[in-house]
Amino acid sequence: MVRAKFKVTAIEPNTGGGDGKSITLFPVTGGSVENESFYKYTPGGSILLSTINEEAAKQFEVGKEFYVDFSEA
Repeated sequence: MVRAKFKVTAIEPNTGGGDGKSITLFPVTGGSVENESFYKYTPGGSILLSTINEEAAKQFEVGKEFYVDFSEA
């Protein structure tokens, strides 16, 4: 498993109209010892989530940080 830490940088309506949101996240880069440690191993990249589930979209706020775990399926 690989764990990374990402911060929500934008929440916008889904492109093309319709319901839902597009949520953009980037790796954290500083602000704490933990964040600097994550940045050391996750120096770049981005995640773009699209959802039509309003309840799921409400879980995200610009500026919030999330752990992201990658494990083989």
